[in-house]
Amino acid sequence: MYLRKYPALTPARLEANRRNARKSTGPRTARGKAWSRLNSLRTGARSSLYLGLWKTLWDAPPCQMASTARATLTPQLAGHPLFAEAVDLFVEAEIAVVQESRCHREAMEESRKAKRC
Repeated sequence: MYLRKYPALTPARLEANRRNARKSTGPRTARGKAWSRLNSLRTGARSSLYLGLWKTLWDAPPCQMASTARATLTPQLAGHPLFAEAVDLFVEAEIAVVQESRCHREAMEESRKAKRC
């Protein structure tokens, strides 16, 4: 059991509390508010914006991953490391697939030429 009594709230203390409360109301500028909205994306795995980006990039037309990402993301989201990493992953995967298919096609053409001779 706690026996210490709390000090009475004096008018000066009450006024100090009110002053402090007015100071800490959160972001006031549009930029600050936009950045504050992204606070929930620190881990991001369950964010609807993040999942929406993944779905959009997954359904993007071939060879248009980067342009789809630029069209989808707002400047604030594009600057967020989580979204930037997701776009980089998709673009790198797309490049790898294009290179692999190009190599496969060239190998098939060489194989056909070898059979003709």
